[in-house]
Amino acid sequence: MKLFSPAKLNLFFRVLNKRADGFHEIASLMQAITLGDTLHFKESHQDHLTCSDPTIPVNEKNFIHKARALFRKETGFKTPIAIHAEKKIPAEGGFGGGSGNIATTLWALNQISGMDIGEETLRTWAAEISSDAPFFFSTGTAYATGRGEKVFSLPPLEKKDLFLAKPEGGLSTPLVYQHCAPNVNDIDPKILLGNAIAGKIEGVNDLEYAAFALRPDLWELKEGLINLGFETVVMTGSGTGFYCIGPIENPSLPGIHFWKTSYLSRGDQWYAFS
Repeated sequence: MKLFSPAKLNLFFRVLNKRADGFHEIASLMQAITLGDTLHFKESHQDHLTCSDPTIPVNEKNFIHKARALFRKETGFKTPIAIHAEKKIPAEGGFGGGSGNIATTLWALNQISGMDIGEETLRTWAAEISSDAPFFFSTGTAYATGRGEKVFSLPPLEKKDLFLAKPEGGLSTPLVYQHCAPNVNDIDPKILLGNAIAGKIEGVNDLEYAAFALRPDLWELKEGLINLGFETVVMTGSGTGFYCIGPIENPSLPGIHFWKTSYLSRGDQWYAFS
């Protein structure tokens, strides 16, 4: 079985408050995109995990490994499965590559095992590993609340001219949250959501303040992207990647990687893109 495992964007990201359990209460509009990994699954004589990127560990810390182990624990499924990950999503960019791999692995093992477990249950399991992972069981466009695990699917958004931009290196998500002050602005996320549904994406990410303090070059990058002529430039997640909206052809900045992409949706099967 071969499945596409898409990246995601946070089209807006509000950090509302810090909860008693240590997590932050957030509100975000999340969107799957056509940049993604490809995961290969097959029955084997033993569990095995390989990856096209030699810098990514394939031990028990890998999200795919964790998802397979969790599925076994919850279901008792014992058939050995070999998994190979063709990685295209840049790491430490805020694009949710690992979280998408969790959801894709759970969906695949559910199909292979024939257990017909409902996606709401798979979503709950996914949240045990990553707050972003439940999103991928949505339609591909969703409003997320709680710590990100409460996901409400939405109809597809109006298509945009879209590029991703990322510098070298990343940021630790926990470190960004440690430096994040809740409610750094008073914009109602429901207003942001309504505007986005109406076709107007407003570039709000409360984590930018912390990320830019930790890496001032990210602020310089945002200014550089705006100067290229993009209409909207917003960091996604905890960075260090940005999404850029606007009719720009072949953008280029020294030391910056660019990807042209577009929004992606799914029906009752898994995501597909070729």
